[in-house]
Amino acid sequence: MARDVQHQKVNFAPSVLNHQYGNKVHLVSSPLMFTLLAKLGHPATVQPQINHLTQMLYSYLLDQVIDQMFPRKMTSAETRMKSYHPEAVYEGEILDADIPCVTVDLARAGTYPSHLCFEKLNYFLKPELVRQDHFYIARMTDESGKVTGVNVSGSKIGGGVENAIVLLPDPMGATGSTIVKAYEHYKNEVGGKPRLMIAMHLMVTPEYLKKVTKSCPDLHVFALRLDRGLSSDKVLSSEPGKFWDEEKGLNDNQYIVPGAGGVGEILNNSFC
Repeated sequence: MARDVQHQKVNFAPSVLNHQYGNKVHLVSSPLMFTLLAKLGHPATVQPQINHLTQMLYSYLLDQVIDQMFPRKMTSAETRMKSYHPEAVYEGEILDADIPCVTVDLARAGTYPSHLCFEKLNYFLKPELVRQDHFYIARMTDESGKVTGVNVSGSKIGGGVENAIVLLPDPMGATGSTIVKAYEHYKNEVGGKPRLMIAMHLMVTPEYLKKVTKSCPDLHVFALRLDRGLSSDKVLSSEPGKFWDEEKGLNDNQYIVPGAGGVGEILNNSFC
């Protein structure tokens, strides 16, 4: 009996923003996500809505990563209708559950997003192949509040990453310092060669994209929104990346504009 051709090679067409940042940058274009991000960043939005919105946003973002980047395999799966119809078998592509995956908690802003990804991954990958690591990292700032680097105070990494998909969920892609440090650590200090490394953000700036695409050449970046609100009218009227050197999304203290405020602070109700 012939297999239904529609299921043999599943085509997924993501809704993405056209840009000139390179083919490893994936900027999702979704009215629903833009709506939720606007709510997340509004001054009147507080806990527990902050966590609920973050959960919805990262669930969608992880779906995009999975559909575009995760490997698939062919399967033959009986359905409940098999007792009535011998044809009641799904034969086609599904996700490959045998792929190891590591989600990295970049504490503190990335703790909750990483937990959300870890929980969801366990539903469709083999749980014994899904791991959450913890990487304690924070901005270092000077007296004026400008970011001067990052400080790593510790980590809890549960093994190597050979052939694994490594996810770096971090809400705000601002300067890129955190992601570059984490990327370099997993490349140079953790055993094994990962299959893929993917950074997952709610918002990113052009400055962030410039830093990570240069410093992390094989890193894929997924984001729900590009913020370049401090750019000139000329830049804002152009396709993202056309005038990359002139694009600006960071203020003097290197926070994102329009942004959402300090997401690490609002997720944890900790503003010190």
